[in-house]
Amino acid sequence: MKILLAGYNIDYDLICELKNKSAFDQDLTPETISAAYARISRSPKTVVDLRQDARNEVDKARKSNQNIVFDMGHSSVAEHAVFNIDVIGVSRFLVEEIEKFRLCSFTEKSQRYVLFDRDFVIPEEIRDAGMTAAFVETIEMQNDFYHHLYEVLRPYVFEKHADLAADSANRSLLEGWAKEDARYAISLATETQLGMTINARNLELMLRRLSSMPLAEARRYAELLYKATKNIAPSLIRYAEATAYDRLTRQNLKKCADGTLSAPASVKTAKKTPELLLVGATPKADLKTAASLLFSSSTLPFSLCLKRVAGLKPIELKKLFKTALEKARSYDAVLREFENVALQFEMTVSASCFAQLKRHRMATLIAQDYDPRLGVTIPASVRAVGRRREFLQVIAKTNDLYAKIYRKDPAAAAYVLTNAHRRRVLMKLNAREMYHVARLRSDTHAQWDIRRLSDGMLKEARRAMPLTMMMACGKDKFPSLFEKTFQRLSKSTDV
Repeated sequence: MKILLAGYNIDYDLICELKNKSAFDQDLTPETISAAYARISRSPKTVVDLRQDARNEVDKARKSNQNIVFDMGHSSVAEHAVFNIDVIGVSRFLVEEIEKFRLCSFTEKSQRYVLFDRDFVIPEEIRDAGMTAAFVETIEMQNDFYHHLYEVLRPYVFEKHADLAADSANRSLLEGWAKEDARYAISLATETQLGMTINARNLELMLRRLSSMPLAEARRYAELLYKATKNIAPSLIRYAEATAYDRLTRQNLKKCADGTLSAPASVKTAKKTPELLLVGATPKADLKTAASLLFSSSTLPFSLCLKRVAGLKPIELKKLFKTALEKARSYDAVLREFENVALQFEMTVSASCFAQLKRHRMATLIAQDYDPRLGVTIPASVRAVGRRREFLQVIAKTNDLYAKIYRKDPAAAAYVLTNAHRRRVLMKLNAREMYHVARLRSDTHAQWDIRRLSDGMLKEARRAMPLTMMMACGKDKFPSLFEKTFQRLSKSTDV
């Protein structure tokens, strides 16, 4: 056996510096890795030799990629070429579109840890509508109130958590709690930055999707992203332009919906619905999870496994689940068999909460537009320091401008809305992903808004599939749940 390092990420500026300081004139491109790996299936040569061949003949490697990826349709070859992208000066609103792509990695400048200072984007649509002055005035009002809130919330948080404040090492933590509640006052136009890791296949998809969006900022992002990458791996990125499918399908669906449903053109109160509702769950989920566990551990067909578990006594069924979970620790992902049952939730969440929820990209997340008629989420701390009335005054002025922008350009109106504003979301996830959500978001260290949502989801999940969800909880609660479930103390150093 041999395990050889074929490549790894290094900083692009370093690549340029090394190339400029040497006589090395060979193209440095991840395409050679893709070409070499593509040839593995049809060549008797070792992969080491294939990589050497690709490096020596880059033009030939590129032609091979084009033939294999686009003519033969083996798109997965493009996934071997990976890019690290700095994304600077984009709005929080656009980030929601960027981070929809599942098979990418993102790390974003956090409003939970960083204090922003009048950093915001002025959308082209706002300028074209002649509303720049009103937009800037409203955003600056939000930002002024955000800083005022932080100055008020900071001493409140330190006083409330005096035990933690006694240790200077906790200063950053406590300041972060004040920042994360103050941020509910700032808008989706807030400028931010992120680091993105993406393979060429998903890069092409991202370029196509974002260039199809009605927002000028999204199209500009796609243009600059293509410009930054097109010369690095031209053989792997071909279909980067907007398509009729991406450009028109959602637009046409909205027109169909408008025939029977009213668009959110005003800030009147929307029909009241529960903030969290379980709208679907796999019938007899525990039996199907149990049958999946038997299926993977035997040679029986699934239909017979279902019959067998249906005949088990409750204590026998519980024993099967305990066997599947008793060796797990808080950092372990539960078995893949748990993916065979699913839950579907309808929820109404703040933009602040959605910013965290959207990171669970293995779930199916369908979001409506932000709708001021759904009201806003006001942090309890804002009420505690007596700033609720001022907060709502900021929201009222924001909603007024939203309505004016909406009449001129509905797609751009949401830029002015705050992190407190809400949208409806439909989320479907399997039980394994529900475990992951609970571990991360029902933990004491999780931000309160999404922790409240996760706790509610977990409560409904346990009702729908109690045995499947036997060990689902936040990381901090795992030791006590483990002891309660298995009636013995865990010996894991993790707990």
